[in-house]
Amino acid sequence: MKSKIHGLTKINGLYVSKHLKSLLFATALFIGATSFMSAQSKIAHINTQELIKAMPEYKSAQAEIEKLGKTYEAQIQDSLKELDNKLKQYNAEAESQTEETNVERMKEVEGMKQSLTQFQQNAQQDLQKKEFDLLKPITEKAKVAIEKVAAAQGFDYVLEAGGLIVAKGKDLMIDVKAELGI
Repeated sequence: MKSKIHGLTKINGLYVSKHLKSLLFATALFIGATSFMSAQSKIAHINTQELIKAMPEYKSAQAEIEKLGKTYEAQIQDSLKELDNKLKQYNAEAESQTEETNVERMKEVEGMKQSLTQFQQNAQQDLQKKEFDLLKPITEKAKVAIEKVAAAQGFDYVLEAGGLIVAKGKDLMIDVKAELGI
């Protein structure tokens, strides 16, 4: 409640001069502005996929995964040729064999098909695991570099640039590449 006595204003039970009132108002305004400024976060962005693909370790990992993939592909192709040759042989000999022998041969071929399918699934899982194992330390290294650059430049948040529609914050790509030496 306000009331005035000889140039003083009573605010919440205290009598305050006009100058003190102005000073309190200015202080409140300053504190509010400071709080607003500190609430404003610095935001940057980076395309981590592009960064990781630029790292030499990534290229080595991809070469290793590709080599393993080609090894599995060669083994699968060899098994397919073997299966195809067996099928041709068994089909050519089918009329001269007994019913029982033909049934056994068909079971053998089906077993080979199942083994090949299982091998393909295992190879795919092994490739995925190998890729994960090789890329994990690379992504960790990139993350550490991004965090280091962001902290050094005073950024509170770093967003993934791949999904941004508007990117007005700083792009950290050049600085993080420099940190990584690429």
